Amino acid sequence: MAEQSFLDKEFMNQLEQLSLFSRKVFRGLLKGERRSKKKGVSIEFADYRDYTPGDDLRFLDWNIYGRLERLLIKLFQEEEDLNIYFLLDRSPSMKFGSPEKFLFSKKLLAALAYIGLINLDRVAVGSFCSDLDYFFPLSRGKQSVWRLFEFLESIPCASGGEVTDLYKSCRSFATKFKSSSMVILLSDFMNEEGFEKALSFFATASKDTFLFHILSQEEINPALAGDLRLVDSETLSYTDVSISDALLKKYQAILRGYIQKLHDWSNKHDIFYSYTSNKQSFEDLVMKYLREIGMLR
Repeated sequence: MAEQSFLDKEFMNQLEQLSLFSRKVFRGLLKGERRSKKKGVSIEFADYRDYTPGDDLRFLDWNIYGRLERLLIKLFQEEEDLNIYFLLDRSPSMKFGSPEKFLFSKKLLAALAYIGLINLDRVAVGSFCSDLDYFFPLSRGKQSVWRLFEFLESIPCASGGEVTDLYKSCRSFATKFKSSSMVILLSDFMNEEGFEKALSFFATASKDTFLFHILSQEEINPALAGDLRLVDSETLSYTDVSISDALLKKYQAILRGYIQKLHDWSNKHDIFYSYTSNKQSFEDLVMKYLREIGMLR
């Protein structure tokens, strides 16, 4: 069964106590369920503010004026859907590691999407390699969970010879989906052209973006020695190298620098960034870390 491939029943029960929190997109859902903190015109009274010329006189509270001789405007909570878009990197490099980064990413996506669906947020999933491709349309409610899990099962990791184009994929998404939304992108960010130009599509006030940078422990601390031929999983080009302690230290310094660069760029552009490995305890990542940083509540 698809659901058993990602989440066990006990863990799913724990997830049902959580909800996704957007820092930018005002929350809300169906009438009578959850409300946003956004002040607008709707059915539920929220607060008052002083009248200013140009305000709609229909929302003046004349009872308050009669008692206090102050012109106050009624504010109401506005109902508003939260759209959550997941973008899953399925490039060949994601197949690396044990467990594969691709499977780890699918499992994390399944958990977060499940939280969204049971809280009646609208959830969609797209995958990408050279461009945005497989897509699960916006859906809501617990009845959509198994269809989404089956969809995740069906997404293949790309084969060697297919090259990641993060820029083209992000541009395709930004062009098609322009409304305010939460965007959760899961990738190893192994993109030859870099990440800045691609991720700039999400550095906007209307997008609350969360990046999950997922690497394998074998990439973080490679256990390699001697003369080797290293093959690029995407271009299939190769390099002959002689692995030494000095070379491994240089590699790890470059990797740390890249991780720090992605972290700093994300912070500068108000994008959430989380770096993790395929050896990270999945339950701790979701139930502890993501709650501590406020992504889940």
